[in-house]
Amino acid sequence: MVLKDFHDLINKVRSSGITKKLVAVSADDEHTLEAVMQATKDGFVEPSFIGDAEAVRQTLEKLGEDSGAYEIYDEPDFDRAAELGVRLIREGKGDFLMKGKLETSQILRAAVNEEHGLGMGGVMSHIAVNDVPNYHKFLITTDGGMNVAPNFNMKLGILVNAVNTLRALGYEKPKVAVLANAEKVDPKIPESVEAGRLKDMYVSGEIKNCIVEGPVALDIALVKERAEVKHFESPVAGDADIILSPNIFTSNTLGKSLVEMAGAKMAGLIVGAKAPVILTSRGSSSDEKYNSIVLAAAVAAGSRDITNDQVADLTGLKFW
Repeated sequence: MVLKDFHDLINKVRSSGITKKLVAVSADDEHTLEAVMQATKDGFVEPSFIGDAEAVRQTLEKLGEDSGAYEIYDEPDFDRAAELGVRLIREGKGDFLMKGKLETSQILRAAVNEEHGLGMGGVMSHIAVNDVPNYHKFLITTDGGMNVAPNFNMKLGILVNAVNTLRALGYEKPKVAVLANAEKVDPKIPESVEAGRLKDMYVSGEIKNCIVEGPVALDIALVKERAEVKHFESPVAGDADIILSPNIFTSNTLGKSLVEMAGAKMAGLIVGAKAPVILTSRGSSSDEKYNSIVLAAAVAAGSRDITNDQVADLTGLKFW
């Protein structure tokens, strides 16, 4: 199964009959509440809210909602609200977490806390799911929001997280393009060498349930005609599902370029945690936040149905 765009994903979630518990942190934000209320009306989430309780109630009522119908935890302090949200997830009172008015660093600090956070012993990473008008299916970019300069083992973890996310959405073998400047390993460029190592792990069977190509330039990964001109043969060429970038700056720039220059719609999540964490900008539209809720609900539902029976030898990270 391959998803073409957010219409495909929304239809998949709406028709699935799933209902997941959403915990919105520092929720007294109009766009956040608009998105959550739309998802609630569509029937696939049951929300609870953390934040300045009076402000949350006023915003809900401004949107024409009955504020008394929802559980609201009164915690106006952003850091404590983030900690409470993580605790509710750990206690089984939520299936995924959503960032509201607070800063990204504040919710991440609570999520990665070694003692009380959402870690599972591996890498947590950010994925952006992009609906690009002139690309034939979803394009996932990673990691543009969390790991700044990942080493090789961290890149392996980021790859695992992205593959597992698409597997939870119903993909059988996601196609991964590990970015570099060219298609041959250059010993002078560490990113190129590491891309080649990831490809070797795939060829040897250590990386499973996906297809890995690397090193590979972006144009080859996205445009089949470019690969044909260069006589580069790969099932990933012109058909990549996942673009694995060498660092946060490359991935962040690529993601923003897709949105600002190519008219893409985007949804963002932290994955590799006990539960998905929606990590959109405070300035994001309600549509983007809604798309991210749909994505998080689908991932939370799909990940429960997959058996962790295949392992990456180098790190012990589980491939679904």
